[in-house]
Amino acid sequence: MSNSLRDQLLGLGYKPAPKPEPAAVERKPHVPNERGAKGQQREGGRHDSRGKPAHVRSGQDKPSSAAPSSAKPGDRRPGDRRPAHGRPASANAAPRPARTREEIDLAKAYALRAQKEKDDRIEAERIKQEEAKLRREAKAQLGVLLKDKALNDPAAEIARHFQYGGKIKRIYVNAEQLKALNAGELGVAQMDGRYLLVPLALLLEAEAIFPPSVALKVDPDAAPGEDPYSDPAYQVPDDLVW
Repeated sequence: MSNSLRDQLLGLGYKPAPKPEPAAVERKPHVPNERGAKGQQREGGRHDSRGKPAHVRSGQDKPSSAAPSSAKPGDRRPGDRRPAHGRPASANAAPRPARTREEIDLAKAYALRAQKEKDDRIEAERIKQEEAKLRREAKAQLGVLLKDKALNDPAAEIARHFQYGGKIKRIYVNAEQLKALNAGELGVAQMDGRYLLVPLALLLEAEAIFPPSVALKVDPDAAPGEDPYSDPAYQVPDDLVW
């Protein structure tokens, strides 16, 4: 027979016996051992269904030991009261002794003296600047007063010497001007380094504006010996330094 017994039975109308279904495999619940439970309790993290920590499953919250640290040995964190060298601030700092009453009073005295010296310097500078301002204004008024009013003679040959600013100065006058100058009718005013021969009334106005501008004002009532340079014979004074 070419056909098997199974094929002959199938040809007579017999049906093959149904195959039994495979039995369901009973899965036992996972019970962690005592050591694993304690380790999970120490970790304090959440676990997945397989008992692994959540940060191991996600791979995002687990700190990486290979990542380089940007902190340097000398860096200080907020709230760290230690000094830069790493020791506590109170390790080397000795308590400062309390200042005595005498030391406090002495420090106050020094501070008051320094403040007074500073105020004096400021006041002296203010006065100096104010005097310079008044001097400039007075010289400007003097220039307006004496403009084109000098009586100097370009042809004068008589030197009239006088003392001004601690030095011997001179102005050239003619015979009539020398007589009037010695009589107190004329005077000499100094402006911008020049010596101007002017009438006495004009010299008095210049003196009222800027007193240092008066170079020579003769008192007619003075004794003759008080002004030795009034004599024309003193063409060159004996104390003149060349």
